[in-house]
Amino acid sequence: MASFLPSTLSTDQQRLLLTAIAFVVSAFIFLIPKLSKSKGLNLPPGPPGWPVVGNLFQVAGSGKPFFQFVRDIVPIYGPILTLKMGTRTMIIISSPELAHEALIQKGQVFATRPRENPTRKVFSENKFTVNSAVYGPVWRSLRRNMVQNMLSTSRLKEFRGVRDSAVNRMIDRIRSEAESNQGVVSVLKHARFAVFCILVSMSFGKEMDGDDIERIDQMMKTVLITLDPRIDDYLPILAPFFSKQRKRAMQVREEQLNTLIPYIEARRKALRNGLGSDKTAVSFSYLDTLFDLKIEGRKSAPTDGELVTLCSEFLNGGTDTTATALEWAIARLIEKPEIQSRLYEEIKSTVGDRKVDEKDVEKMAYLSAVTKELLRKHPPTYFSLTHAVTEPATLGGYDVPTDANVEIFLSEIAEDPKAWSDPKEFNPDRFMSGNEDADMTGVKEVKMIPFGAGRRICPGLSMASLHIDLMLARMVQEFQWRALPSQKMSDFSEKLEFTVVMDPALQAVITARK
Repeated sequence: MASFLPSTLSTDQQRLLLTAIAFVVSAFIFLIPKLSKSKGLNLPPGPPGWPVVGNLFQVAGSGKPFFQFVRDIVPIYGPILTLKMGTRTMIIISSPELAHEALIQKGQVFATRPRENPTRKVFSENKFTVNSAVYGPVWRSLRRNMVQNMLSTSRLKEFRGVRDSAVNRMIDRIRSEAESNQGVVSVLKHARFAVFCILVSMSFGKEMDGDDIERIDQMMKTVLITLDPRIDDYLPILAPFFSKQRKRAMQVREEQLNTLIPYIEARRKALRNGLGSDKTAVSFSYLDTLFDLKIEGRKSAPTDGELVTLCSEFLNGGTDTTATALEWAIARLIEKPEIQSRLYEEIKSTVGDRKVDEKDVEKMAYLSAVTKELLRKHPPTYFSLTHAVTEPATLGGYDVPTDANVEIFLSEIAEDPKAWSDPKEFNPDRFMSGNEDADMTGVKEVKMIPFGAGRRICPGLSMASLHIDLMLARMVQEFQWRALPSQKMSDFSEKLEFTVVMDPALQAVITARK
């Protein structure tokens, strides 16, 4: 994920920030050469900050989530601005034109990643993942393997049975909760469980029972919580005060290895002995592509620790993004019953009384329009994964140094009034008229890029779109969705929990279709 700050600071964190002031004079002495070097740069405008700590106090003291703080200052400083966050320089882009210039026109230069904080390096095996790797041979090897050997159209078709099984389990779980809870269901947890089931099977080559799924899922959540940014990520001088947190991170990493390596060993054994003896085995898995993967510039195949990291990336990257999209989708269908009715009619006219199949969704133009509008209005995160430049560059007439974090503000881009008519309105018909399009790759022009764009575009775009289309179609086919009377649907409040989720989480009343 992009570099975010917690929405507010705890009392202990406030004390640590105050302690940081005591270090300012000594740190300033050491930073003079660096400050002198950056002084000659023509950085984008931004709010003035303090020496050393930069804008940390303004952001932390605003009482607002980071995305809201940025959203409030964009009208003041423009579509490209700078925030000094301790030792980090953030350059934030919020216009389609500048995003296209950076990610497409100058894509190779803007294709690397910034330095990682020490905790994140523990879990990424020193940037040995598709998302975190610097632009170079390791990244090329890992991405090429994922795209060609795992996420190609032909490979995705091999997991059709896994998807059908997981979606059927989701529908049964929704129905069971409704029967025991007067028709009320929690949308996000069921969507998330189904997506996680699919990705676990794709990763480890085995359809697992609920206990295994819950165990792995809980481990992944613990890892994500451990990766939450800390103040010492921005002010390394405070690192001595976070020794307990670093120790805890090492413990969590050990727990992660102990949890996942047995599944890796089980897959190795299954491949050696043949898959026919295990009825829960899947014919192919992500692990199968990794065991003997040749990495440019390396003689050895990935270690067990690196396999854990790569499978964890696959699980984390595809679970919450898809599940969150489905929560927002159901909320929008509840808000506008006419859209829900029209979508249901398209499903009925396409498949009749049988269950929706993933081949069917390819024929549903309105379903596709709903999904596109969903991803425009509710991209999974506020910012794309953080970019950095491979060499000093310019963007929009300003300098971009190699140590800067380049953040693409996705939600602002997708609601640019110059690119969209009535951008605040949720209106799938904009994609049915032919007047507006939704090239989510951003190649020709950037209008909405929920999965990023350019060389570092999310490799799971096609898989995520398939999962959203299929699961949403089945949810609408099986149930009519209505608002819980006690939950207001007018303001669509949101918060960041790994992805952008509804606040509070959506509960809905369902009625089974006849």
